[in-house]
Amino acid sequence: MQRLLVTVVGSAILVANAACFHATIETGAPPSAQTVSKSFAAGWLFGLVPPSTVETAAKCPNGVAKVETQLSFVNQLVAFLTIEIYTPMNIEVTCAEAKSADASHANVDRTVATTDGAEAVQRAFASAAIEAVSTRKAVLVQVR
Repeated sequence: MQRLLVTVVGSAILVANAACFHATIETGAPPSAQTVSKSFAAGWLFGLVPPSTVETAAKCPNGVAKVETQLSFVNQLVAFLTIEIYTPMNIEVTCAEAKSADASHANVDRTVATTDGAEAVQRAFASAAIEAVSTRKAVLVQVR
């Protein structure tokens, strides 16, 4: 009878811990193919002491698009065996895509040719700056 009770309680604990915990944070930035992973990131004391920070500044120069944390079955088994003193988790960071300032499809407001001379180019940019300040909108100058 006692052995059956131990088996039932042990099975109940394993079933309760079998569910994987998974959290995702998205920043809204478009994701790239570059990822930074940290498996078995060490958390301590029932997760009260979180894992150390994943350093992504050098690997993700355009920022972060998504952060995923997961407690897999193996992570939870390790936590159970250590009485939740050590709680490992998997962390995966997806880097953001590079931002571009492509104006190839924008409407050109002013066009000036380099053959008109430096003064003509300067006048075009000066008048565009005045218009941009007065209208509070960008003015695109194309130099050919």
